Amino acid sequence: MTPAKTLQQHSDAPGELLIWTSVDPAYEQDFNQWYDQEHMQERAAIEGFRWSRRYHSDTCARPYLALYQTDTLRVFTSEPYRQAFTKQTQWSERNFTRMRDTSRRVNAVTPLAGVGTGAAVALICLQTFEQAQAAIELSQSLIQAMDGVLAVRALCPDPVLSMPLPSEDVTTRKLEPFLVIETTSLLSAEAAKQWIADKLALPSDRSHCFRLLWDLQSSELER
Repeated sequence: MTPAKTLQQHSDAPGELLIWTSVDPAYEQDFNQWYDQEHMQERAAIEGFRWSRRYHSDTCARPYLALYQTDTLRVFTSEPYRQAFTKQTQWSERNFTRMRDTSRRVNAVTPLAGVGTGAAVALICLQTFEQAQAAIELSQSLIQAMDGVLAVRALCPDPVLSMPLPSEDVTTRKLEPFLVIETTSLLSAEAAKQWIADKLALPSDRSHCFRLLWDLQSSELER
């Protein structure tokens, strides 16, 4: 019998940085140009990073999601990452001040079921680690039950590495696990989101869908 999966929380687990934000509408065009012309490449080029991905939602109050996966969680304590994090460009500094209600989480990744990168993701904000374990146990059933679901992974925030950006309200900040569901379309993401929400009795504001804007593999860059 295959042993039950549990959330990985150790430094040798793959890492994933999640940045989920809105932006001052007056600077949204510049924000997107910064991400697409500078920031994605900067992060993907850091030693130990595997890829950078950007997403957008037409319905979520925080419409922009960026995900960056690393070989291990330890990459976020490495000297190359420290240099990139502490020596931001002026363009980066300007856009950090324009971000609103930002969540920055450095997570340990637990691959749960399936493989591949989809055209959209469902992001499920889980309320407890017990709920996360229940979601883990549902992941294989989700892939079997729903057309268009490619892969599922769980993200467990590291409390030390998940330093907040200035626009996050630290008085209401909670470090909660996430479920990321890769799907072939927004319709499939919506269906998968609802399936999980129903199984776990989640409030409607705990799950959101985003379409993929673009994916940058670190192997595509000259280091």
